[in-house]
Amino acid sequence: MSDYINPYKKEIFRLIPHWLEIMSLDEKIKAINELREFIHEISPFNDEPVDMVYWVKNDIVEANDYNPNSVAPPEMELLERSINADGYTQPIVSWARDGVVEVVDGFHRHRVGKESEVVNKRVKGYLPIVKIKESQEGKNDRMASTIRHNRARGKHKVDSMAEIVIELKRRNWSDKKIGKELGMDQDEVLRLTQIQGLAEMFSDEDFSEAWRAEFINVDEAEEIEEN
Repeated sequence: MSDYINPYKKEIFRLIPHWLEIMSLDEKIKAINELREFIHEISPFNDEPVDMVYWVKNDIVEANDYNPNSVAPPEMELLERSINADGYTQPIVSWARDGVVEVVDGFHRHRVGKESEVVNKRVKGYLPIVKIKESQEGKNDRMASTIRHNRARGKHKVDSMAEIVIELKRRNWSDKKIGKELGMDQDEVLRLTQIQGLAEMFSDEDFSEAWRAEFINVDEAEEIEEN
């Protein structure tokens, strides 16, 4: 069977570059996305988002309004340096809504692609994205996914994390479900709930900044709690 198919495969592969050659840049990228999507549909790995990386115009990619992570200027410079030197090695995790692609994870990779003249020019005003699984497209699930990605890297901003925990509780997620979905034990869920409660309690006081947490990683948070 493979000997029979092989000549046709070679002919198809030979024709693709000629077919793409006559297209404009935008038409070519659209066609390549469609080709990849066709292959993705029959791929044995089509349950994995990374099996289908799209290139989309950067002006339709927007940040979400709940990301609990942020990067200091030196780290942003290093990220830009990394993308300049190594290229995009990780796509931006996203979901589509009303003609907009909203970032679930990769906000800073998305910023570099838009704000770095060198990177923007190299990727021709486009960004690489993967789509989050359809089962994760609800806002609760997207928020949980953002936190899981941040925690997997070992760094997050505690006060913003606390805000998301409170938001999920308002959306009727139990402490047990929050802990399971965000990879937290019940004590951590309670601590983050209390942090947000304290911030709200003293929000009008001059010393409220004393309660504002800076960047810490998970191990540091546990060490602080033990001390």
